[in-house]
Amino acid sequence: MNELDEHDLSRSAVVFSPHFDDETLGCGGTIIKKKRAGADVKIVFMTDGSKSHRHLIAEDQLRTIRATESVAVCRLLGVDVHDIFFFGFEETKLKQHLRSATNKVTEVLLREQPEQIFIPYFREAPSDHFATNTAVLSALRLYRKNILVYEYPIWFWQCWPWVSIPKHSLRAMVGGLRKSFVSGLDLIKNFRCGVYIGDVLGLKRAALDQYKSQMTRFFAHPHWRTLTDVSDGEFLKCFFREYEVFYQHNFQDENEL
Repeated sequence: MNELDEHDLSRSAVVFSPHFDDETLGCGGTIIKKKRAGADVKIVFMTDGSKSHRHLIAEDQLRTIRATESVAVCRLLGVDVHDIFFFGFEETKLKQHLRSATNKVTEVLLREQPEQIFIPYFREAPSDHFATNTAVLSALRLYRKNILVYEYPIWFWQCWPWVSIPKHSLRAMVGGLRKSFVSGLDLIKNFRCGVYIGDVLGLKRAALDQYKSQMTRFFAHPHWRTLTDVSDGEFLKCFFREYEVFYQHNFQDENEL
């Protein structure tokens, strides 16, 4: 594995997060290490957080709660409130606003001139994750500068051997095994870059815990799902290993191929 050294960690970066919590799950430890190395780090939240528990709480209230939580999270990650951007696209609907999202991303790139970009992995299943990847890569084509891209996995981990194979039906088991085979190949082929975060795992956990709407039940209701409910807690454990891994590529080099 190619491990980022102190020079890499000190480079300026913009982290693009489709939802409030993806930045911490996928690269929270890396953000902490980069800030400790003196890097200028910005975080962009693409969507408004209005849908996660809309069946139990008003969307306007959810927007406020999740945005407020993100400020507390970023503070623990070492990122100042002035270095946070809220694009506010409706959650689950980002793909319907790709042109506008691309324009906003381009504005951030031109203003901040980062050396590195962090985005969700291109094979992430949730539509907002894929749309974030698409919008940022589209903006990089307009930006037309040499830049290192680090794609971080989130829902990639929701398959065996990182979580148990679903056993409630034969179809689910077969689908789970197929997904596991593909993700295993991706892990070997693409995720060759990593950052050691064993020394900041406690701080990463403390930051994630600030997302109380995602980590705890706001009130005693069985339908208030938390991250600890996903795959009986096995999914959440994937983000507290000693390394965060990335699919690293140089965007300008790709355009020259």
